[in-house]
Amino acid sequence: MIRLLAVLILLLGAWTLPASAQTAPAPFDEAAERTAILDTIATMQAAWNRGDYAGYMQGFKNPDVIFVSGGRIKNGWQGALDDYIRNYGPTPDSRGTLTFYDMTVEFLSPDAAQLIGHYRLDRPERPMEGINTRLFRKIDGRWVIALNHVSAYEVAP
Repeated sequence: MIRLLAVLILLLGAWTLPASAQTAPAPFDEAAERTAILDTIATMQAAWNRGDYAGYMQGFKNPDVIFVSGGRIKNGWQGALDDYIRNYGPTPDSRGTLTFYDMTVEFLSPDAAQLIGHYRLDRPERPMEGINTRLFRKIDGRWVIALNHVSAYEVAP
């Protein structure tokens, strides 16, 4: 009886070890995560420049991203998309060419990072420059912007 109990305990232990080994979290690879965040920004920039506002918005948490701009808190993901369509229009001249640059990423935890960077929007009328402060969250294995704060100013063309 004792021998049977010992065999059962060994079998149970051997059966549970691989399962616990599979659930161990992967080590945090800061370089790979930074690259993933910067790839998100590059994808957003490319979407904007081809006139794909919905594609641009894929970099933001949906539906409850928080946008802060012009002294206001904007109305979530759909509100931001509607603002982009209304304010920047359908043509390359009205939309301009967007460039993000001088970006710094600081990790706050394995699923949260802060990005501070500059942007320039080149267009014939009202070109702009500014600074973005963005809180990224890793949700379902994907980095998205949960909070976007913009400080913008118009520049000479």
